[in-house]
Amino acid sequence: MATQRRKPRSPARQGDVSITPDDLKSYYRDMLLIRRFEEKAGQLYGMGLIGGFCHLYIGQEAVVVGVQACANPGDTIITSYRDHGHMLATGMDPKGVMAELTGRRGGYSKGKGGSMHMFSREKGFYGGHGIVGAQVPLGTGLAFAHKYREDNGVCYCYLGDGAVNQGQVYESFNMAALWKLPVVYIIENNKYGMGTSVERHSARPDLHERGHAYGIPGKAVDGMDVTTVRQETQDAIDYVREGNGPYILEMKTYRYRGHSMSDPAKYRTKEEVSKMRSEHDPIDNVRKKLLDGGMSEDALKEIDREVKAIVSEAAEFAQNSPEPDVSELYTDILVDA
Repeated sequence: MATQRRKPRSPARQGDVSITPDDLKSYYRDMLLIRRFEEKAGQLYGMGLIGGFCHLYIGQEAVVVGVQACANPGDTIITSYRDHGHMLATGMDPKGVMAELTGRRGGYSKGKGGSMHMFSREKGFYGGHGIVGAQVPLGTGLAFAHKYREDNGVCYCYLGDGAVNQGQVYESFNMAALWKLPVVYIIENNKYGMGTSVERHSARPDLHERGHAYGIPGKAVDGMDVTTVRQETQDAIDYVREGNGPYILEMKTYRYRGHSMSDPAKYRTKEEVSKMRSEHDPIDNVRKKLLDGGMSEDALKEIDREVKAIVSEAAEFAQNSPEPDVSELYTDILVDA
């Protein structure tokens, strides 16, 4: 039987989404939680408590917070390996995420997945995926499941600018357009595919136009402004939820750290990063709006204290959680359908 959901909105127009002061406060807290969590993850990595690869989301917080503000219960989310922010934005417990990063039993994948491979069926989060572009056909499959079940759900399929030149991405675009699948492809264009700028790795840097050959509409969005992300995503979701097929959003964003913790990021200048931080930081932008709207500095500091306490508790939980038993090597190989 099809799952009952709220009736989708009529086609949105620019400015149709009303963002209240409480919404702004919520976005600020959610982005700050991601920022502080990632900063702590970087510290734990430096201490040797997180091994393997670790890709931080610092600077890109407005994208996932703005997008997930539009999600309905039952929608699905899938992304690549820069995924901790997406987990937190879907409501996954910071303690379980941090424990997984440190390879502990209390993690979402029982300490066996690490940074790039943890999931939550309860929250509709289907991973972190370490293979570039591999999540796109999987996300298209999730969208097919929504259509097959007639549950009015939408899949939010995130990918980076470095993934858009993958062949499997275009196979997925074609299939999604052919079957009018309910999927929003969210290209997080942080300007660098690993260490190569988008101008050097893409013949056509207007990535939101990549679906035109299949009749998929697309739009470029200021991914450093959470209110703009919220508005444009709602417009796209309304289009998709009404049965029109897929939509592409190119979120123009920026990562402050290297591609991963092992990347010194020598392919760009310190001045470039500093300019983005000082002029376009997504958290500072919302902070200013809150102050202009009458919120006090003390209230903002209280949110920061609350967030830091959550992150500290998550780090403590992760470090105190035991490592998986050797017997776990043979569990979770198959799942009953």
